[in-house]
Amino acid sequence: MTAPYLVLPTLIVIFASLLIVRAAGIVLRMTGLDKDTANFQALSAFTRTGFTTKEAELVMNNPQRRRIVTWLIILGNAGLIAVIVSATSSLSRGTGYEMLISIGALIVGVYLIFLVGRHVGFTGRWERFIENRLVRSRVSRATSINRLLHLAGGYGIAEVSVGQGSSLIGRSIEEKHLLQGDMVILGIERSQRWVDRPSAQQVIDVGDRLIIYGQLNALESLFSTI
Repeated sequence: MTAPYLVLPTLIVIFASLLIVRAAGIVLRMTGLDKDTANFQALSAFTRTGFTTKEAELVMNNPQRRRIVTWLIILGNAGLIAVIVSATSSLSRGTGYEMLISIGALIVGVYLIFLVGRHVGFTGRWERFIENRLVRSRVSRATSINRLLHLAGGYGIAEVSVGQGSSLIGRSIEEKHLLQGDMVILGIERSQRWVDRPSAQQVIDVGDRLIIYGQLNALESLFSTI
């Protein structure tokens, strides 16, 4: 094996790191963080760049987030070591033009991974794949929104993600009795589109995110059974 081919393991590790960070961002969102904060925290933990004091509190005050961030730090360290070892091995075995080819291949490969990571189609498919594997239908407390609205008495805003296999798919809001008591569906996020204050006849699709106001215990109880 010539030296330029040894760049491939380095690029594989970098690409795998990208996928891990994206997946971790989704998991953090399921704990109630908004998308931008979750993605930033996932990247910060994986690269060990740290958070601001306010964002650190969001992690430390939630056991699930602490576990996720801990694993991200561990995987980030392992990934860094793998990149250093594979890249050093590739460059050290090359001589003359082979070393130049290895360096060029590494730069081009990293740039292509960067483009893939920014491609909306690819990232969207990866995120949907992870969501469908992690959830069928679940409720997560949107803590940042609750704090913003100063909600109390057990009431708040919850997000329900509808994954593959959910009994909600193809059924209307009215049909699944999603407006029990004082529950209010504020909107549905669907494929980069927002359905504002959906009617009772609105049909639910896979991948939908329902944003609901109500008593959080009642919401968790309802959606744990459907």
